Amino acid sequence: MISLPANKYIILHMVLILSSFFASGADRGIFKSTYVENNVTLETNPRSEFWRGAIPVYMDMDNWGKPASGGRTQIYSRWTKDSLYILFVCPYQQLNLKPDPNTKSETNELWNWDVAEIFIGSDFKNIKHYKEFEISPQGEWIDLNINLELPHHEDGWTWNSGFQTAARIDREEKTWYGAMRIPFRAISERAVKNGTVFRVNMFRTEGPAPDTKLISWQPTMDESFHVPEKFGRLKLVGKK
Repeated sequence: MISLPANKYIILHMVLILSSFFASGADRGIFKSTYVENNVTLETNPRSEFWRGAIPVYMDMDNWGKPASGGRTQIYSRWTKDSLYILFVCPYQQLNLKPDPNTKSETNELWNWDVAEIFIGSDFKNIKHYKEFEISPQGEWIDLNINLELPHHEDGWTWNSGFQTAARIDREEKTWYGAMRIPFRAISERAVKNGTVFRVNMFRTEGPAPDTKLISWQPTMDESFHVPEKFGRLKLVGKK
């Protein structure tokens, strides 16, 4: 074992700490989706074999980058040659649920209730064009083709991606789970492969007004979630 002078040891220790800090900061905006060979029926249990192969990221800030009260939201992702899978694990304090849920067809303006959502863009030149996918604790859903250059971008809800959803509420643990299977053809015209990167951000809305909480993965520094300049990255990894 090599003995270092005390001052050199301190310097080396500080370098290692700073290296670790900057590495974690660089990774903070990266969400890695791990490859799996076959498509599966949507599973909302994060302890299942399917989701155990995923690397979670966490949502725990409000739109302004301040800590959001309540439990951290875990988000998992996996991918196959034709589909992107997402799982939200959402601890809650209060639920704000639509009284007459309909899971058979799209629910316009679902964002007025509790939802988890992911925004995904494949166009790195026109970043104002991307797709939005939402799921509620009761399994209601909506998908939107967003173009912020249009005067009413919310009109994009008439678009149909063909994505699938599953959800459940564990009232004993005060946690709800929402899973999605999104066809890649709904996100991009190009074929995906190991290393493909998308522009992405993820959000939650929780609780009734006036105590509604807005929770962000990458804070937008704005009242709106629709700030594509603040998107992070989703990277497809794990296929050999």
